[in-house]
Amino acid sequence: MPEIILKNVTKRFGKFVAVDHLNLQILSNSFITLLGPSGCGKTTTLRMITGLETPTEGQISIDGKIVFDSELGVNLPPNKRDVGFLLQNFALWPHMTVYQNIAFGLENLKWSRKQIQERVKELLSMLRIEEYEKRYPSELSGGQQQRVAIARTLAPRPKVLFMDEPLSNLDTKLRMEMRTELKRLHRETDSTFVYVTHDQLEAMTLSTMVCIMDGGKLQQYAPPLRMYNSPANLFVADFLGNPSMNFVQGHLEKSGLLDFGGMKCQFEPFDAVTLTDQDVVVGIRPEHIFIGDNGAQEATVYSTLPSGMETTVKLNVNGVSLNAVEFGDMDYPVDSKVRFSFRKAAVLFNKETGKSIARGKLTLL
Repeated sequence: MPEIILKNVTKRFGKFVAVDHLNLQILSNSFITLLGPSGCGKTTTLRMITGLETPTEGQISIDGKIVFDSELGVNLPPNKRDVGFLLQNFALWPHMTVYQNIAFGLENLKWSRKQIQERVKELLSMLRIEEYEKRYPSELSGGQQQRVAIARTLAPRPKVLFMDEPLSNLDTKLRMEMRTELKRLHRETDSTFVYVTHDQLEAMTLSTMVCIMDGGKLQQYAPPLRMYNSPANLFVADFLGNPSMNFVQGHLEKSGLLDFGGMKCQFEPFDAVTLTDQDVVVGIRPEHIFIGDNGAQEATVYSTLPSGMETTVKLNVNGVSLNAVEFGDMDYPVDSKVRFSFRKAAVLFNKETGKSIARGKLTLL
């Protein structure tokens, strides 16, 4: 399986810069998700790698072969890049059966009838759609059509499979099922998957690496849990997580004494960093706020949102709102008094630049 390397790839549409000097290395057999809000450049990046969009400048190589280079004048068409592309709308031929849809591309590639039969049978089994072989797309559910589209894309054994929000047209339950199928499929095919989505849950659950973008620029490229726990900046921290991370402005002293939201805490960084006196933004994940009788700080319950598996509790602390997540079916009366403490970790960000300063333990004083 190939490695994909992007060097200083830029795409401009007139004066608008869609992708700005992007450097990215996609390792073999990985499941990479390009994540970000609408207009961040993730789909443009995907289309440039596949050859459906021509970069303004930069270089792209797949499996050691340069497929685009603005200086050398190299720009291979999509059919020469040996990649598969899965669209949002599946684009199945309505007048063809499942078998015919999967076989269509192989027929155009002049595969023998025996080779086609063997490959289609293999894919029908892999995606568990053998019983639908003779059905037409109109006779299939959304999830079944999705499987057929994936089978058709995988049929010619592309080196890389690209997917542009392929689950966006499915209902919530089916999307969950298809996430499971995609993760299993990635393991069974041993292929490189590059996936575009604005859904952070898909990125977190599917990926081996997440590339989060904003305004055409790379914000962070890391494994999903590392990115969630150690965001590079305020944008990444805010974009990942539901409910999102709590942000409170405060002041840090070089001794680690932290004053924020009317609370005083001792901050102990996990890594060896030199702390300085500065204004900071304190980031705390809702699940890292523990409500309990032995908590060091009192708060007023503003609202609760119980969902069975967990309860989101909005707390008012000295006029500052904090979201806490408690796992289980507990509930708290509105305006009641509770006590809480911090557990696990908090992240400090530079107030001016928004960049992460340190991650560490918070102890209420």
